[in-house]
Amino acid sequence: MAAFHCHNFNMKYKGSVDNIQAGDETYIKINGNFNYTFFFISAKKLKITAYHLDATRDTLPATIAIKEAIRTAYPNQHFTLISDGNPAYQNAVHFLNKLLDNPIKLKNVIGLQNLDAVSEKFRPFKQLIERLNRTYKFHMKAAAGFSSKNGAIALTTLFVTFYNFLRPHMSLNYNVPIPLHFLKGIDTIQGRWSAIIQNAITL
Repeated sequence: MAAFHCHNFNMKYKGSVDNIQAGDETYIKINGNFNYTFFFISAKKLKITAYHLDATRDTLPATIAIKEAIRTAYPNQHFTLISDGNPAYQNAVHFLNKLLDNPIKLKNVIGLQNLDAVSEKFRPFKQLIERLNRTYKFHMKAAAGFSSKNGAIALTTLFVTFYNFLRPHMSLNYNVPIPLHFLKGIDTIQGRWSAIIQNAITL
């Protein structure tokens, strides 16, 4: 129940996004089968800008994730997205660019070594999304897989709420990616969670 309300909260309070974002998908297990969580993260603000679960790594889920990642863009904002070599991202960008006034640029970071100029230049952004995936998998590990997709979606949604609004980042001087004024003065993590859920229910 909390995840349902927190998803709407995540969408409302996401705010503006950076010109450079990194995206990737990581696997989870549902009923013993591989499923995939797509994430995009802003390069400077370090906020998760999109999350989407799907049974495949194909073009449609990649398109859904990219569309959400740029949803709160300001007018005439230009984007560069960094991903791995999964052709789903190329297909998604090709499709979306037919609908956008400002085409998205996509840079592919291939493999584990910098064998080309693009990989060398944009490797730090790819490492950013890989660190996010590791953090996500750490929080998912205790679940040891899910018996339903709804359970996976719920925990992923709450993870995004925690990551964006509650988890301090060393790279942000131990601030959270999205500060919320109504959390000021609340010292405990339990109190901050309670305030977020109460606010989310009223949306």
